Amino acid sequence: MTVKSGISGIWIIATGVIIAMLYLGRDILAPFALAVFLFLVIEGFARAIDERSEMLKRGWSRAVAILVVIGGFVGFLALMARGIAQFGSQGDLYLERINALLSDAYSALHLGDAPTLTELVFNESGQAFFGTIASATSSLTGDLVLILIYLAFLFLAQSAWPNKLDKIFPDLEQRDQVREVGEAARQGIETYLWTQTVISALITVLTYATLMVLGVDNALFLSALIFILNYIPTIGSIVAALVPPLFALVQPGGGEWFLGETAYTSYIFAGLVFAGVSFWQFSIGNFVQPRIMGDTLNLSALVVLLALAIWGAIWGIPGMFLSAPLTVLMMILFAQTESTLWMAILLSANGEPMSYGPVTNHVKVSENTTEEA
Repeated sequence: MTVKSGISGIWIIATGVIIAMLYLGRDILAPFALAVFLFLVIEGFARAIDERSEMLKRGWSRAVAILVVIGGFVGFLALMARGIAQFGSQGDLYLERINALLSDAYSALHLGDAPTLTELVFNESGQAFFGTIASATSSLTGDLVLILIYLAFLFLAQSAWPNKLDKIFPDLEQRDQVREVGEAARQGIETYLWTQTVISALITVLTYATLMVLGVDNALFLSALIFILNYIPTIGSIVAALVPPLFALVQPGGGEWFLGETAYTSYIFAGLVFAGVSFWQFSIGNFVQPRIMGDTLNLSALVVLLALAIWGAIWGIPGMFLSAPLTVLMMILFAQTESTLWMAILLSANGEPMSYGPVTNHVKVSENTTEEA
């Protein structure tokens, strides 16, 4: 009993120390983790090109993958900048609509004279809010540069890893086990990223078509924003369903072409946009995504939600984006030793965590022997 209590105490202390280190080192570790996952995306893309093309060698396949991924990333940033500029060109009209909505809200709630958006922005709380946004944007810009630097050095260090692995693990059996675990982690994370990309792209295309049919301004910008938000489990899809209706609510003349000009046109228009966007978010999220993502991650829904909250608290927005693949990695690593196997089982959806080590093999052999008996 004393030994078990001592082991539990060690685990509690070790967990606290690890969480503290992850939190204190978030400015370095979070960009590095994003660089690693971007590296895996590029390598997976290069591998796919290499398998399907007999003309390109692996080096050229990797170069094409880097150009496509980095080019897509730069194109996305350009699209976001263009979208923000387009909204800015109609700033006066949007400001007028927002002030009218504020007036309606204050009148409906009997709160007296409504302040203008300018008054809300330039009061003490508004300045603090936008100061926080400006600080986060500045930090994000610095992180992007750091991520690209990490990514470059990951490619430079890639060729030396096999030799280092041979020297760290001279025992052939142990070395093979480490390689199998590493391959399992790579496949799990890579498959998740590609699957999530396909699902996000499907939702984005359908949402873009819906927004275009309804006549929402800057539909491409809003759809691109939805594509990124869908990488955040659970919360991302909820926010993605709310963003377009909010823009539609303040859109000058929104919905008048088919609803006519009435006092409730903007509200009905926003409701239609919400219904259209939510339909794709929740239908694909509830019927398509669980079938694909459930098999890919092997994580229970509760674990995904808890992981989102925990990693978000430790690393902020990068932690939210990485919460699911990081939890998959933890499950695979926990499954390699008997002392942590129970944690891997708790994290898994079906009680069978992904593992290629002797621990899980021993467990499977024991289960088969019990069933035969």
